[in-house]
Formats: sequence, structure tokens, C-alpha cells
Amino acid sequence: MNTLTRNDECLARYFRSIQHITLLNREEEESLSRKIAAGDEKSRQRLIEANLRLVVRIARTMWNPSLSLIDLIQEGNIGLIKAAEKFDGSRQVKFSTYAAWWIRQSISRSLINTERTIRLPHRKEDLIKKIQAERSILSQRLQRQPTTREISERLGVEEKKLQDVMQFSEHVGSFETTVDHDTVSLLDMIEDYSYAPERIFEDIEIREETKKLLDTLKERERFVVQQRFEIDGGKWKSLKRMGIFMGLSPETIRHIEKKALSKLRLAAEKHLLCVPA
Repeated sequence: MNTLTRNDECLARYFRSIQHITLLNREEEESLSRKIAAGDEKSRQRLIEANLRLVVRIARTMWNPSLSLIDLIQEGNIGLIKAAEKFDGSRQVKFSTYAAWWIRQSISRSLINTERTIRLPHRKEDLIKKIQAERSILSQRLQRQPTTREISERLGVEEKKLQDVMQFSEHVGSFETTVDHDTVSLLDMIEDYSYAPERIFEDIEIREETKKLLDTLKERERFVVQQRFEIDGGKWKSLKRMGIFMGLSPETIRHIEKKALSKLRLAAEKHLLCVPA
């Protein structure tokens, strides 16, 4: 009896189709990069095809029941295409290292959007947007993070209801945590090419560099980042859970996280400037 599902059959065919594609060395990547910059479509296609197995590896590690593996691979391939278009081989960064970030962000965004659809009713979505907008306004006015009570008073919403809604959206919110002066979020970093992928710490081929960057943080900052973003053995925890565990308020945890991410970005940029051209 054949127990393969349609998705299983699609995956099997796809795996067979990419199994024997020849990989590239660094010199070939640099050569293709120059040709792509000159508008050579065949070179772009060759660079993409040579890294399709990388997408599969990453998609497997990020698989979530909310989406099928084949869907995650398709999303990852979109990130791979973006990476091929933006890659600069002269910067002494392996394409697989560079592309892994784009692949992960494409898959992550798809998972986030799926979770929003599943977990956030329309009215809660609207309230969350109002909360985020009011938090930004109050942060600028008060020159600090506002409390939930201050936000609830401004919106005319009961503080308990506000806390429930904020907790409900906490997982999505971790990707929207502001990084720099309450204006740049992790999703902004994903979209903004000025935060180049080789400057960010989450990549399967730069674990040693990740450790070096994390070592620039204070112990408490490092622990918060590891737990909030599942780095180096950390398991994702909400602000509330982190606060209970560390004996601090969720707002204090958010402040520590924000400060730590700013430090990591600066440390990563400094490290990149030290890479020989």
C-alpha cells in the first residue's frame, strides 16, 4: 500500500532533481558574482541552483507544523534568489554564509505571517497596532519605555486586557522588538540591506563568530539574547517568562534585550570592517 502523501511525492521528486547539482568553490562564486552584476542571467541561475540543497538543510531545521516542508523550501528559495541578486563576491564572504541569512529571514517571515493568521483575530490585530503606535509616541515623549498602565490610560483600555493582548502577541513581538531609538525593528533589519546579512549573528556557518559577538555582552545581556532568540542552546521564552525567571519586570527584560541587540549590531559592524577586502 502506498502511504506517500502528495507533499511527500513532491519532496521526493524535488530532492532527486537537485541531488546531483555540482557545488561551487569560492573562485567560481566570485566569478559568477561579477557576471551577475553585469546582468548575466545564466550566471544568476547557476549560483541559485548550486545552493538549492542549502535551502533544504535550513528549511528542515526551521520546520514548523503550521507550514509543510515543501512550503518552507519554496519560501527559502525566494530568499536564495534575493541573495543571488545582492551578493558581492569581492567582500570575502562565502555565498552560502551570505545566502543562509536571506533564506532564514524569508522562511521566518512566512512563519510569522502564518502565526498571525492563526493566532490573531482581527480586533486583537487592530489593538496591537494601536499599542505599538502609542508605545512609540510615549517613548519619544517620556524618553523611556512607557509602562502598560500609561499605555492603557492613553488608549482607554483596561490594563489587564492590554496585558493579555500583549502577551497573546508576544511571540510575534519578539521579531518586532525595537533596536535603535525605538525606530528600527528586527523585521526592519531583515528588510533593510544596510544591515547586511554578513553583519548579523545567526548563520549556520559562523557559530564561532556568533560566540565572539555574544562574548562582548554582559552576562545578563547574553543570557537574555540566547533565550529570546534560541541561540547557542537557548529555548525561546516570552518577556513575561524571562521576567519571572530572572526576577525582573517584562519591561526591564525588553530594555536589556534592546540594549544587547544594539551592542551586537555595533560589534558585528566593527568585526566586518576588520575583514580584509
